[in-house]
Amino acid sequence: MALYLITGIGGFIGSSLARAILSRGEQVRGVDNFSTGKRENIADIQDRIDFREADIADLDAMHSACAGVDFVLHQAAIPSVPKSVLDPLGSNRANVDGTVNVLVAARDAKVKRVVFAASSSAYGDTPTLPKHEAMKPDPISPYAVAKLASEHYLTSFYRCYQLETVSLRYFNIFGPRQDPSSPYSGVLAKFITVMLRGEQPAIYGDGEQSRDFTYIDNAVEANLLACKAPAAQVAGQMFNVATGRRVTLNETFKLLQGLTSHTGHPKYGPERGGDIKHSLADISKAEAALGYKPKVDFEEGLRRTVDWYRGK
Repeated sequence: MALYLITGIGGFIGSSLARAILSRGEQVRGVDNFSTGKRENIADIQDRIDFREADIADLDAMHSACAGVDFVLHQAAIPSVPKSVLDPLGSNRANVDGTVNVLVAARDAKVKRVVFAASSSAYGDTPTLPKHEAMKPDPISPYAVAKLASEHYLTSFYRCYQLETVSLRYFNIFGPRQDPSSPYSGVLAKFITVMLRGEQPAIYGDGEQSRDFTYIDNAVEANLLACKAPAAQVAGQMFNVATGRRVTLNETFKLLQGLTSHTGHPKYGPERGGDIKHSLADISKAEAALGYKPKVDFEEGLRRTVDWYRGK
């Protein structure tokens, strides 16, 4: 029975990973300082996990958390482009310094593998679509730079210390437990909750920006596959985690109108600094090396997410 450490377990991705691992009969240890995660996300499973309230900036706490662990799923971050633009120092502390602490502790504890929540923002706003892993990165925001720097740290820890690492470049993950009230939240959580209340959602720009929206179950599956894939195929590398399909915000709004019975219109505003215009992934590398296939498409994921928020 393997023991998994999940950093950022109070987040919607971290808590989803915890539930999936527990359902497989494996053991979960989690850390979170609740700077962006929420206690309520793990309230129903806290008696089944080894939870430590700690900050990944605390190296001693990370050493303790990594002791006896088989796999580390490093999800903890301040996951916000706008926040990083306003506070690049804070973004760097959490997203780079914190990652290095996790890697040092994992190396010292001799864990089998670290899987990292990287970001598609590393690609920047280059016009080439779809984005593939061999492309030259071109990050725009401090958040994107921090995520890319962390990828390089993971690769270096594999090369220098033989710590097996895998970076997963997430493309706009969405689903239940994403906090719509948080300034760090994804656009779909905000859209859904606002539209269920019959209010007017905000779109920054003309709404023609497109995203490769990826339902949470697909990201969870990618993490678990990344833990067990042969090292020769994955160690020290990064992989796109997405669906290979893009949808505009205007199209998304229309789909949500049908699911929420919303009859209004979006409120358009100026584009946000650091945002990219279009996002679409080539997932062939993950398919070949990890055996990854998105199991839940956008429309089904949207329906499940609306149902969850409606039931809250």
